[in-house]
Amino acid sequence: MKKASLLKQEIAHNQYYQQFTEIYLDTARADAQKARYMQAIDTFISLYGDKEVAIFSTPGRSEVCGNHTDHQHGEVLATAINLDIIAVVAKHDHHIKIQSDDYDIQAIELTDLAPKEAEKETSEALIRGTLARFQELGLAIGGFEAYMTSDVLQGSGLSSSAAFEVMIGTVLSGLYHEKPLDPVTIAKIGQYSENVYFGKPCGLMDQCACSVGGLIHIDFKNTEAPVVEKVHVDFSEFKHSLCIVDVHASHADLTDDYASIPAEMKQVASFFNEEVLREVDEDDFLSQLSDVREATSDRAVLRALHLFNENKRVRQACAALENQDFRAFKNTIRASGDSSFKYLQNVYSNQNINQQAVSLALALSEVILGDHGVCRVHGGGFAGTIQAFVEDDYVKTYQQEIEHYFGKGSCHILKIRQYGGIKVMD
Repeated sequence: MKKASLLKQEIAHNQYYQQFTEIYLDTARADAQKARYMQAIDTFISLYGDKEVAIFSTPGRSEVCGNHTDHQHGEVLATAINLDIIAVVAKHDHHIKIQSDDYDIQAIELTDLAPKEAEKETSEALIRGTLARFQELGLAIGGFEAYMTSDVLQGSGLSSSAAFEVMIGTVLSGLYHEKPLDPVTIAKIGQYSENVYFGKPCGLMDQCACSVGGLIHIDFKNTEAPVVEKVHVDFSEFKHSLCIVDVHASHADLTDDYASIPAEMKQVASFFNEEVLREVDEDDFLSQLSDVREATSDRAVLRALHLFNENKRVRQACAALENQDFRAFKNTIRASGDSSFKYLQNVYSNQNINQQAVSLALALSEVILGDHGVCRVHGGGFAGTIQAFVEDDYVKTYQQEIEHYFGKGSCHILKIRQYGGIKVMD
């Protein structure tokens, strides 16, 4: 590790430009990282002094296919993206202390790792939970001081919270382990901290995508040992870009809407004496559908139908990419979006039918895109963002026209990042 001021000088002299290009892919974005990293180092020095530091990066993620499948032990196609959290970090003997952009996170002492009810739904809970799980697994822990800054959009379905969890695990791995920990292990630790300490019953997709990097197919049938396979394709060969459009709709008061999806799917699973739908035979479900309707509800049945078919679509999307058939891939993404809208029903809230920003964004995108791309709801749904795969030659047109409705800066043109949580420099 080097003094922060020396690392800043090396960045200023372009010694890390190759790393920036490989991590961020987009030349304009790579150029911007030089100033971003130097500013982060300046802020670290102002907070903690000119100490020996390392700099880490953890990406956000995009769910490509597999909408609301992971909590039913289903299958997902997800990707890391070239928006990230970076952390300038120095070791500390007794605690973890983080300043995250303008948010001052309270120090977490290494000797006090029990869950705290008052910390639920806080960053402090995620840090404490990560430390506790490392310790439970017999993994080395230690303290650090850090300044973090993020360009992962909060509340956008790009998983800023998962990126933060993975960052904590990645830093502990990088500082206190001679050999970096397996990225899936770090992802599972992040999920544990969110489930047990933060108090949110999330699946494992977000953390896996942020930690592993690249385009990955995840099969959660065995959640203790999910099968994670990289899909080795170069999206640039298909001459399409991934666009995420922020519709600027609030996530407030949507907890019940989100919670109803796994709850209703599990109602159907319970009819067959199973915990999750992945363990239910689809033929048994279809043959007893009338009885399932009576025991649950029509919406629960529709959501179960979505789940069964969405798992198949994930495999279809992977096969299409591996076969270099991007038309088939886009057709699968379109079918996934249609199913989410019609059967999963997570595009708007039934509690507030006058607010349908996601529906509107999808409708406008279909008009704007025509044959130039496909779109679908992104992430948890009900608010947040939509996703579109758009022909490179048409991206600027799509961006300009969709931003006419949702505001300048609402359409983000992204790349698939090959790296998960990593140490960039020390």
